[in-house]
Amino acid sequence: MANVAVVGSQWGDEGKGKIVDWLSSRADVVVRFQGGHNAGHTLVIDGVTYKLSLLPSGIVRKGKLSILGNGVVIDPWAFLTEIEKVRGQGVEITHQNLMIAENAALILPVHGQIDRAMEEARGDKKIGTTGRGIGPAYQDKVARRGLRVCDLEHSHIVKEKLETLVNYNNALMRGFGWAEMNATEIYDSLMKIADPVLAYKGVVWKRLEEAKYKNEKVLFEGAQGHMLDVDHGTYPYVTSSNIVAAQAAVGAGVGPKSVGYVLGITKAYTTRVGSGPFPTELFDAIGEKIGETGREFGTVTGRKRRCGWFDAVAVRQAVKTGGIDGIALTKLDVLDGFEELKICTGYEIDGKTVDYFPASQVHQANAKPIYKTVPGWKETTYGARSWADLPSRAVKYIKLVEELIEAPVTLLSTSPDRDDTILMQDPFFG
Repeated sequence: MANVAVVGSQWGDEGKGKIVDWLSSRADVVVRFQGGHNAGHTLVIDGVTYKLSLLPSGIVRKGKLSILGNGVVIDPWAFLTEIEKVRGQGVEITHQNLMIAENAALILPVHGQIDRAMEEARGDKKIGTTGRGIGPAYQDKVARRGLRVCDLEHSHIVKEKLETLVNYNNALMRGFGWAEMNATEIYDSLMKIADPVLAYKGVVWKRLEEAKYKNEKVLFEGAQGHMLDVDHGTYPYVTSSNIVAAQAAVGAGVGPKSVGYVLGITKAYTTRVGSGPFPTELFDAIGEKIGETGREFGTVTGRKRRCGWFDAVAVRQAVKTGGIDGIALTKLDVLDGFEELKICTGYEIDGKTVDYFPASQVHQANAKPIYKTVPGWKETTYGARSWADLPSRAVKYIKLVEELIEAPVTLLSTSPDRDDTILMQDPFFG
């Protein structure tokens, strides 16, 4: 059995949706292992566009089991709403093809409120959170006052935990000058949807153990990107969970040896949403052109993404610290038509050359990219399905990327269409 973990190697939005969908046709089980409904994935299948936030990408494919692992934080209202939205597009969703971990933490209305209040209080130093309560839900989970899916079976436990959780967060709300939340109202609202949510509850770790003995192929689906990892990213401008492939084991309830091949989804250039350092960001017409051609707007928020040249230093660091075996290079076609292209090969920080992405936010903010300039290509790469279809200069660009990040390009994506993919090595079958 060869399982695969898919993670983003940059600041998210690398095109994981298409790649995960492409791989899910080869998998039996697809597992989300971290994050919440702040992570948007867009899939285009047979001309139909699906925009997913919380549900695993495998949900749109028949015969696949989709799982939300214990590492995911689940907004139960958003969960049920998304199920109905996707059902409305003709997708069958039942407890037979969708399971949520009984020990997954819940996002409650108070978490969204506290999230937005904290972001507003940051003023011009905003992190760029989506305001959906993901961070505060993880905070309550770690502080051992959070509610979990299994708690919904016991109304007295829900009421007891809610009192503690809401009282704590209301103290913060008062400090921010926001209206306090009512524990009774949240309890009543939660109890109305408890049974529909519990219908999908399962013992995920046990089901994945069964998958091992059935020789089923498991695809672990990550959200966001490595540079947003709470430990390895541009802290504090990060998400609230670990994104690296090691989290796939923890967030799904399997041993580390079960994760298998780690595929890092990587754009042929770089984008970022929200605040935080971005050494290769472009503020000129080139950056605008990349954003327009690549349609760089967030799936969940609709926010315009910041665009820049490919940062080989950051991706190489993601490869090393994330255990990435190979990358899927996406959106190569967005670079069609440029006279020349640039790749960041190092940084200058306070007069010194640095070959890694520093941990200090001061050093990150002061990092100036050192570029290697290469010729662009005039021909189109859009829709290419073999190496023979690619311009020679595009091939040279890909080979340079491989050399600089010290990892092979396993897959190459040349359009949003799932079939416009060049396969060098199948992660499942080698």
